[in-house]
Amino acid sequence: MPYVNLKIAGSLTHEQKQKIAEEITDTLERIAHKPKSYTYITFDEVEMEDWAIAGKLLSG
Repeated sequence: MPYVNLKIAGSLTHEQKQKIAEEITDTLERIAHKPKSYTYITFDEVEMEDWAIAGKLLSG
C-alpha cells in the first residue's frame, strides 16, 4: 500500500490537489503496478514563515 505525504510551502487549490493526486496515483499504478485503490496521499501545507532554505525563511 503506497502512502505518499507531500509537504509544500504555501497552499494549493482544491483543483491543484486533485490533479497532483491523480498524477501520483497514475504514476504508481503505471510504474510500480500498485492498484489505484491502494494509494493514499496526504498534503501538508506549510506556512511560508515555517519553512526555511539556506537559513532564510521563505516568508522573506
